[in-house]
Amino acid sequence: MTPLFSSSPLWDEVAYWALDLETSGLDPRRHRILSVGMVPVRAGAIRWGERFYTLVHPGSFEGLDEEAIGVHHILPEELHRAPPLSRVADRIEERLGDAVLLVHHASLDVAFLRRAWRRLGRSWPRRRRVVDTQALIGRLEHRLAAIRAHDRPMPRGLAEARASLGLPAYDLHHALTDALATAELFLALRARLGATRLGKLTI
Repeated sequence: MTPLFSSSPLWDEVAYWALDLETSGLDPRRHRILSVGMVPVRAGAIRWGERFYTLVHPGSFEGLDEEAIGVHHILPEELHRAPPLSRVADRIEERLGDAVLLVHHASLDVAFLRRAWRRLGRSWPRRRRVVDTQALIGRLEHRLAAIRAHDRPMPRGLAEARASLGLPAYDLHHALTDALATAELFLALRARLGATRLGKLTI
């Protein structure tokens, strides 16, 4: 009998781009992307030398959430000098290509990317392969529950999940640092899950 995921490539035969966004709020319908950080994983290793980071001009400064500014410390005067979303979208697309998009909390990050692409009159690829480290945490938790039924649920936050797996603490709410943190978390989760095929990792 052929294994279910036998047609899926080996996990380390594909490239991943860990991506994190800092935004002006949490509603993709009203808020805008303010910065993008991306870090690639190739052949099972993080390639920090290929990292990408940029601020993004929001187009409009109306409704810029003061609470969000307090979290990510991106000031409006910095954004005035930032490249427009269209140029940043080009840079993101250049990197993603046929690679796998790697995020922590896909329901938020991918929603912001879809909405941004729509504002630009572009189509977000329907077949874009996505790995969500929050989803991988859920799979690992389910696996561990079969062994240790009374364990506490694993934390879903990026910093808390890393700490639970013994990964070092980083400063939060900077898109590039969080992208690196996501890439490291992915490698740790993949190893603990023992996933050898991409199909076991994507959502």
